[in-house]
Amino acid sequence: MIDHLRDIASVREATDRLVEAVSSWDNAALAEPSLLPGWTRGHVLAHLCRNADALVNVLQGLPMYKDAETRDADIERDAGRPLDAQLADLRATADRFDKVCAEPADWERTVELRNGVTDRAARVPFRRWVEVALHHVDLGAGDELEDLPDEFTTREIAFLADRWSGLADVPPVTLRLGHDEHAPAWRTGGTEGTPVVLGGTAAELLGWLSGRGDKGAHLAVLEGPALPELPPL
Repeated sequence: MIDHLRDIASVREATDRLVEAVSSWDNAALAEPSLLPGWTRGHVLAHLCRNADALVNVLQGLPMYKDAETRDADIERDAGRPLDAQLADLRATADRFDKVCAEPADWERTVELRNGVTDRAARVPFRRWVEVALHHVDLGAGDELEDLPDEFTTREIAFLADRWSGLADVPPVTLRLGHDEHAPAWRTGGTEGTPVVLGGTAAELLGWLSGRGDKGAHLAVLEGPALPELPPL
């Protein structure tokens, strides 16, 4: 069961940790490459700021972004800001997100995100937690996938496994936590092709699903021909 109040608190905690880590940098550090291809650390922070505002829009019944071009242009515009401006924006947008989450609302209502995707309002805080936690890893600021809370990791595995379900060019995949056939497991991929069973740690499973870390290179292929390739997240 989704507990949006706990997720809101987790967002704040994750944001505070990220701000604390970034506060030790200088302006030159923001221009260094992030772990995301083509993005500097400044791009990642700009995206986090604009994403917070976008999710405020979602909770207020407004379009998440004006359009894809504006979203990308805003990130590019803000990527080169100095550290003090990035930190101020991170704090301000976090406060705006907190404020809208504190307003009386029907958390069971359906809201619309990007590209026509819909979800329950109660899932939006977890979506923001995902953004903050995974992009903290992308910043190369000390956090690794293995450092993420167990609850977060297993929930995100389930979320991404569902997201990749039905992909026509990916065979049926069973993701197993560990190598034991009785271990917790998730299913993803399509319905055609030779089924694949992958086993590994939660961090390794999340790395494959999200295209991060070693991207599943250390997962054990317990059944089937090989580790399938997923499209970019």
